[in-house]
Amino acid sequence: MNKLKEKFIEVIRSVLPIVLLVLAIHLIVVPLPTSAMIGFVLGALTIVLGLTIFLTGIDIALEPIGSHIGKGIALSNKISIVIIAGLLLGFFISAAEPSLSVLGNQIGLVTGGEITSTFIIFVVSIGISVMVVIGLLRIVYSLSIIPILTIAYGLILLLAFFTSTEFLSISFDASGATTGSVTVPFLLALSTGIASLRKSTKHSGEDSFGLVAIASTGAILSVMLVSVFSPTKQLTGTLDIVLGSENGFFLDFISEVFTQLLEVLIALAPIALIFGLYQVIWLKLSKKKIRRIWIGIAYTFIGLVLFLAGVNAGFMNVGSLIGYTLGQQGSYGLLYGIAFALGFLSILAEPAVSVLTKQISQVTSGAIKPISVLSTLSLGVGLAILLSSMRLVIEGLELWHLLLPGYLLAIGLSYVIPKRFVGMAFDAGGVASGPMTATFILAFIQGAAEAIPQANVLVDGFGMIALVALMPILSLQIFGLIYHLNSIRENKN
Repeated sequence: MNKLKEKFIEVIRSVLPIVLLVLAIHLIVVPLPTSAMIGFVLGALTIVLGLTIFLTGIDIALEPIGSHIGKGIALSNKISIVIIAGLLLGFFISAAEPSLSVLGNQIGLVTGGEITSTFIIFVVSIGISVMVVIGLLRIVYSLSIIPILTIAYGLILLLAFFTSTEFLSISFDASGATTGSVTVPFLLALSTGIASLRKSTKHSGEDSFGLVAIASTGAILSVMLVSVFSPTKQLTGTLDIVLGSENGFFLDFISEVFTQLLEVLIALAPIALIFGLYQVIWLKLSKKKIRRIWIGIAYTFIGLVLFLAGVNAGFMNVGSLIGYTLGQQGSYGLLYGIAFALGFLSILAEPAVSVLTKQISQVTSGAIKPISVLSTLSLGVGLAILLSSMRLVIEGLELWHLLLPGYLLAIGLSYVIPKRFVGMAFDAGGVASGPMTATFILAFIQGAAEAIPQANVLVDGFGMIALVALMPILSLQIFGLIYHLNSIRENKN
C-alpha cells in the first residue's frame, strides 16, 4: 500500500502540471469543445490510476526480474547465454514499452495504415535486441562505452544520407520512445545485476550505466535500415482532428480497454514466460518472493491497459486540438510559448528525473546540486519542444540540422568528460521522453503540423521526441565537463 501511495504522488506530480496548463489554455487562449475537455479530464484521471498501478508493478516485478536475470547471466559465465538472453529480453522488453506503442499508433494514424504500429514495434524491437547483446558483452568484457557509441552514431550518420525524410524523423523518435518506463528500469536492473557480479568490480558502478544508451541506437539503426534496403513509395500523411467523441468518453474507453487487453497480454506474456522458466530451472526463489513478483506482473498488466486506454480515449485528442487551433489561427508566438511551457513542465515533474539528479549528486559527492541539474534539464527540454514547433513554421529547417550538430557535440564531449558521466548522460536521454512527452506533447506538435500550411505532419510532426532525448545528454555532459574542469582547478590549488 505504501508503494502505491508513493507512486500515486509521483504520477500526480507528473500529470497535474500538464492538466493545469491545459485548463488555463482552455479558459484563456483556446476555448475547446466541452465534450473534448470532459474526455481530457477523465482520460487524465485514468492515466493517473493506470500509471500508479503500472509503475508499482515495475518496481515490484520487472526491476527484480531484470536484476535476477542479470546476476544469472553473470554467474553462467557463458557467452552463448549472454547472447540468447540479450536477444530475447531486448526484443520483448521493447515490445512491451507503452511509449513505443503510443508512437506506433500515431504513426499508423498519420500514415493511414501504410506503416502499422505492429510493424514499427517489431522493427524497433529487433534493433533494440541486437544492441542489448552488444551492451551486455561490453559489461562482461569491461569495454569502454565511448568507441561503441562512436561507431553506432557514425553508422547512423552514414545511413542518414540514404534514409527517406519521413523515416529519418520516425527512427530518432522510436529511439526516444522505446527508452521509457518499462525499458529503462529493466535494462538498468539487468546491467546492474551483471556488473555487480563481474569478476573485475573496479569499475562496476560505471559499467552499470550505458546499456540503455547503446540499446537506444538499435531503434534508430533498424528503422533506417528498413528505409534504405526496403524503400517504400513516398508516404503522405494527414491527421484527423476530432472536436469531441460522438459516443462519449466511457464507451470509447471501454472499447479501448478491450483492444488493449490483447495487445498488452501479447507484449507482457513472453517476459512472464521467460522469468517463469528461469525460476523453475535456475533461480529457485522462495514462494514469498515469487508471489510478490507475480503480483507485480499483474499490476503491470492492469496499469498498462488503463494507461493506454486513457491516452487513446480522450487525453491525446486535446493536445492535437490545441496545436491545430493555434496553427490554424497563425498564432505562432503563442504556439512557441505554449510549446516551451509544455517542455519545461513535463521534465520538471518527471519522476525519473528526480532519481537521476540524486544519483548525479551522489556520484559527484554533492558538487553538482540536484536543483542545478533539474533547472538545466527543464530549460533544455523546453528548448527542444520550442525548436520542434519552430520546425513547423520555418521552411527549410529540417530535423538533421538540429540532430547532426547535437550528436556530433555529444560524441566529441564523450572524449573529454570523465567516463562515469558518459554512460549516465546517454542513459539520461530516456528519462526525458516519459509518458507526457510521448502522448500529449507529441499530439500537440502533430496537431499544429496538420494546420500550418508549410508543415508536413509526417515529416515535421515527428522528430520532437528525438530532440527531447538529445537535450539531457548534452546537459549532463556539460555538467560533467564543468565538474571535470573544477576538479582540475582545485587540484592545481
